[in-house]
Amino acid sequence: MKTPSNHRVHYAAVRHKIRHADLLLFRARPRWHSLLIAAAGRSLYAHAALTAWWGDRLVCLETRQWVGGRAVALSNLVSAAPGRIDVYSLKLSEDQRAAAVDLMISATGRRYGWNALVWHAARNAPLVRWLLPPELDDGSNGSLPVCSQLVSRAYRDGAGIDLTPNLSDRATTPGDLARSALCKYRFTLEI
Repeated sequence: MKTPSNHRVHYAAVRHKIRHADLLLFRARPRWHSLLIAAAGRSLYAHAALTAWWGDRLVCLETRQWVGGRAVALSNLVSAAPGRIDVYSLKLSEDQRAAAVDLMISATGRRYGWNALVWHAARNAPLVRWLLPPELDDGSNGSLPVCSQLVSRAYRDGAGIDLTPNLSDRATTPGDLARSALCKYRFTLEI
């Protein structure tokens, strides 16, 4: 994976440049579960989300362990994790952006996909990963997703673009999203 250029910018200076349905990828924190997710995805990233404009408020739409689907002010997340949130852009029409955001909003208030997380862990276990064929069927996604699965599904079902055409949404990791040819790194958010 090409490492982002670490173009660090102050959130307040670029807030207006972040668009509806831009991709947010969160760099792993120095915690075991975060580092394991990044390692399984062969990347720097342990979490994925989308942006949305709610009037004048820029929010992060995501699903998180212990919390489930939610919308959080992006400024609060940047304050809590400066230098860990990377913004990626995609070439999408306004209608595609709105549809992807609508799908993400429909996941707010829903539980987190623990079964999908267990599936990821088992699928990425040593040797198992090499022995099993790749998961290609988007129809086998299930209903309660993990973060990257939800983001992949929002772009595929909502916006009509498949960021990982040779991988099912269920098997998609934050690293797979970062490696997608359709996603372009823009900057890393600082306070």
